[in-house]
Amino acid sequence: MFGMAFLSRFSDLEPWQRNLAVLWVGVFITSASYSMVVPFLPIFLLEIGVHKDVSIWSGLMFSSTFLMSAIISPYWGALSDRYGRRPMLLRSGFSLFAAYVATALVQTPIQLLVLRAIQGLLSGYIPAAITLVGTSSPPRKVGYNLSMMATASATGSIVGPLLGGGVSHIFGTRISFAAAGVLVLGAALLALFFVREIGFEPTRKQSSVLQDLSRAFQNPPFLALLGLTLLVNFSIMTIEPILPLYVVQLGESLKNASLISGIIFSLVGIASVLFAPRWGRATDRIGFGRVLGWGLIGGGLGNLLQLPFHTLLPFSLVRFAYGAFFCAVYPAINGLVVQTTPEDFRGRAFGLNQSAGQLGTMLGPLLGGVLSGLFGIHSIFWVTGILLLAAAVLAQRGQQHWTVDRSTQVQTAAGTRGPMPKP
Repeated sequence: MFGMAFLSRFSDLEPWQRNLAVLWVGVFITSASYSMVVPFLPIFLLEIGVHKDVSIWSGLMFSSTFLMSAIISPYWGALSDRYGRRPMLLRSGFSLFAAYVATALVQTPIQLLVLRAIQGLLSGYIPAAITLVGTSSPPRKVGYNLSMMATASATGSIVGPLLGGGVSHIFGTRISFAAAGVLVLGAALLALFFVREIGFEPTRKQSSVLQDLSRAFQNPPFLALLGLTLLVNFSIMTIEPILPLYVVQLGESLKNASLISGIIFSLVGIASVLFAPRWGRATDRIGFGRVLGWGLIGGGLGNLLQLPFHTLLPFSLVRFAYGAFFCAVYPAINGLVVQTTPEDFRGRAFGLNQSAGQLGTMLGPLLGGVLSGLFGIHSIFWVTGILLLAAAVLAQRGQQHWTVDRSTQVQTAAGTRGPMPKP
């Protein structure tokens, strides 16, 4: 009875609402599958016998994935403009399922490094979902819907570390990887059976990555966003991969490090779930650009404020406060990508934006690993905080490019192919 009522109510939704609901669940599952294993890669390295230069190995594990993703993302973006976003959801979902299951079987760090690189080549579920939601939502719903997608990702980042830490604690890290594969398979099946693209018109003109970059350079507001995305990802990824090692340094045993790290990672996600919708509504009043600036300022100060605390409880509380501000950043950037690009270029625009982010994400762990080895982990908090504050300054300078009146914002968000579907 309940199932029939649910299906009836689901079928009564507008197509864009059904996509939003299904992809919210899909992004939640994909984010959970990622965050239930990736934060614990440094600990997994210890389990497979790496006891020397663990920080450097950890940086390589993260960077290899993001390097491959940065290289391939413009290609996937071009394919999404030609064939649609839904095929990209299916491709990435089924591929990541196979990659996660294979990771559960690795025996050496080299094998793990190769599989991490393959995951980078095949990833893209969440960017494709964000692109589909951003291009199919009514103009007046773009900001809020993108913030809801951020909430889905944040909710997954809450459940993932807790689930991954618990499964790893009870059954071992290998089982966590296999379970993550099953979860992302579920996200792929959701996209297969329930997601439908609305009003998609494939681009008829094929273009190379160089042509796409040339078009981006002719769009200064969008080009500024690419640089900002690179800097933001570079900043936060100097510290994210080594946080589990910092938990061990704070006094936790290796046996409990996965569980405690999972709880600390989840606090940032909890803050995101609570505050991301509020930031989404704020964009309707003050615009994406100003929300982006406040998120970066709070994120930068939040990292610097973690320096004085050397016990888990106050450190965790500051991480929560950091998450309350930083959750505004990525939805605002995604909204600005929609706002500053035409619809027939939007898949490639998100692909280029993902490449910029992945390039920063690749370089950040390398710098973090080197600096922590030379100067200690505390130096990374300084670097991350200062870089995020620098990004806030750049965002403030970009306000003149991103600030448009409401009618222009709606027209730009809708693209160049006519009005978006009515809610």
